Parts: sequence; C-alpha cells; structure tokens
Amino acid sequence: MPEINVNGVQLYYEEYGSGEPFILLHGLGGDHHMFQSEINELKKSYRVIALDSRGHGKSEKVPHYTLDDHVQDVIAFMDDLNIEKTHLLGASMGSYVAQGVAVSIPDRIKKMILVVPKAYGKTSSTARLQAEHADELKGLTQEEQMYALSKYIFHKLEVVGEWSQRVAEDAPVLTPEQQEAARKALENFDFRPQLHKVTAETLVINGRYDGLNPPKEGREVVKFIPNATFVEFEHSGHAPSVEEPERFKQVVMAFL
Repeated sequence: MPEINVNGVQLYYEEYGSGEPFILLHGLGGDHHMFQSEINELKKSYRVIALDSRGHGKSEKVPHYTLDDHVQDVIAFMDDLNIEKTHLLGASMGSYVAQGVAVSIPDRIKKMILVVPKAYGKTSSTARLQAEHADELKGLTQEEQMYALSKYIFHKLEVVGEWSQRVAEDAPVLTPEQQEAARKALENFDFRPQLHKVTAETLVINGRYDGLNPPKEGREVVKFIPNATFVEFEHSGHAPSVEEPERFKQVVMAFL
C-alpha cells in the first residue's frame, strides 16, 4: 500500500506489472478501484500506476483544493517516482487532470486516452445535471439524487449498477463535505486555449447516451488537440469501459 507525499499532501497509489509507465486517473468521487478491468489488461504490458487523487480514496482529505492542484500532484508524483515519460488514461474528472498535465509537460506524455472528457466547465458536470433536473430532485438526499439521475448518465443501468456495487465494497465513502470539496475543484476550468500544446497521440472516447459529458464535448476536445482521434461508443453512457467492455478493450489496445 504505497503512499507518497507530494505538494504537502499524502497520496495513495497502487502499482502493477512492468514496462513503460502508464498512469491511471479516476473520476469524481472515485478512486483506483474504478480501473480494475483496465489494470488487469494493461499490467500485461505496462507498469501500471493507479493514483487516488487528493480528497479521494485513501489519499489525504484536504478541505479545499483545485483542478490545478490535481494536475500539479500528478507532475510532482512523476518527479518523485523518477518517471521521465508516461502514458496517461483519465476518465471523466481524470480526463480533465490528464489534459492539464499534457499541456503543462507535453514532452513527458507518450500516449493519452481521455474517456468521457470535456475541455471546459463552469461547474462539475454533476452539479450542472443536478441544476437541470432540480424540480425532479427536490427533497432527495445526495445519494438519492444520483440514483434518480442515473438514467440520464448511463445507458446500461443494470450493468453499471452491479459494477458500482462491486467498486463500493472496497472504496472509501466520501462525506458530504468531502464530496462538495471534490465538486468545487472542478469549477471554472478551460483548457481549450492550451490544448494545441499537447504533443501526445490522443484517443478520445465518449458514450452516445452520456448526459454528463455527451459526445459533442469529446469532439470539441479532439478539435483542439493536434493528433487526436475520436471514437463514439453507441451503446454506452458515462462508463464505456463498463457498458461495452470488450469494445473498450479492443479500441484501447489497438490505439496503444
């Protein structure tokens, strides 16, 4: 259970396999457990490092932080582990962090995979969706709200529900205050003016039925990154790797 102190915060990570480094960055409210299937596949060929972002998982819970803190944590993490170059895979929030890393240290990112990304946001996608359906969610707890919104987020609800239960068995639960801090970190970012700096060959994947970050968001990311490819998963929402696992594995491994 390795931990490392970067930028004054204790971060937890897990490492698997050997070969070229491959860093995985999870989504909002999640942790490294979200990537079990990806880890199982990638560790056959790579040194896979799954990082719990600050405020998440087993990493230190700090009361206030920003998206740039997440970005700088990854860069400092690479420095401390003497990782000169790495591949990056980021999902949802992790895809925002990955974009920030790739524009900050473009020469140190080999290939990048952005799953259900967007290039900018005034709020977290979750907060936007909650605002859009405020009447429907009135009087519900945060957990009840997310359950009610799931039909707008995922396509294969039963499959995602079973996966979420498996992940939740091991993943620490964030308090409401920790969840709010995590959401606020995703307010008011815009990578569009900087994405031209990305030199990594990039794969962007979005799910057709994703109400959080719909395919138009991924297409916009591709428009700004010089060497990027867009793939739309036609039977997925916000979790393509869960909703279409075989296709996800095939597309990712072909890209790599």
